[in-house]
Amino acid sequence: MTIKVLIVDDHELVRMGISRMLGDDPDIEVLGKQAVARRQW
Repeated sequence: MTIKVLIVDDHELVRMGISRMLGDDPDIEVLGKQAVARRQW
């Protein structure tokens, strides 16, 4: 089962680093990266 992740942080370098680390794991799928979290539901 794949773990789906949305990365939210206001620093682009942090988002990129976390995305690269998680992207190396075949059981994790990075759905996207955002600078601001917005409640949409």
